[in-house]
Amino acid sequence: MKLLHIDSSILGPGSVSRDLSADAVATFQGHCPGLAVTRLDLASTPIGHLTAAHLAAAQGAPVDYALKDDIALGEAALEAFLAADIVVIGAPMYNLGIPSQLKAWIDRISVAGRTFRYGDRGPVGLCGGKKLVVASSRGGVYSEGSPAAVFDHQEAYLKAAFGFLGITDITFIRAEGVAMGPDARSAALASAKTETAALAA
Repeated sequence: MKLLHIDSSILGPGSVSRDLSADAVATFQGHCPGLAVTRLDLASTPIGHLTAAHLAAAQGAPVDYALKDDIALGEAALEAFLAADIVVIGAPMYNLGIPSQLKAWIDRISVAGRTFRYGDRGPVGLCGGKKLVVASSRGGVYSEGSPAAVFDHQEAYLKAAFGFLGITDITFIRAEGVAMGPDARSAALASAKTETAALAA
C-alpha cells in the first residue's frame, strides 16, 4: 500500500490543515503496517502553474531550458499520484477557495490519457479505486446549512475535481470556525481529530 501526503498551507507549524493531515497519515500508518508514505509540501516545494509552454512540451515541442526542472517536478508529482492507493491532502480555505499552490498541482495531475480520458459520452476518470482524505480548515463556517455555505468554493471544487478523475471515495475532515476565537478553534480541532482517529477503522 502507498500513501501520498500533500500539504499546501503557507502557515508552517501553525497550520491547522497540516496538523490534521499529519494526524490522518499517522492513523493510516497505525492500521497499515508497511505503508509507504511519500510527502509533497507544495508551500516549500511549489510546482509551477500550468502555462502554454507546459502544454506545448507535453505535445512534443522542444522543452524550454528554464522549464526543464519544473516539468520534471510535475512529472514526478503525477507519478506519485498515480502510484498512490491513499491520498491525504491538507487543504485550507484561502479567500473562499484553495491555495494557488494546490490548484497548480491539480492542474499538473489532470492529464488527458493518464488520469482521465474523453469517451463517446464525455470525460471518464481513470483514477477510481483511490481513497482521498482532505484535511480541510476554514476560518469561518461554510458547511452545508450555514448562511455562508454558498461561498464554499474549496471543498466543492475538490470534490468535483477529483470526481472528474474518477475518485469517489472522498472523506473531508473539517475544522471550521478556527478564526472565531480560542474556544471555537479548540472545539473545531477536537472534533476533527476525533474524525481522523476513526479514519482507518
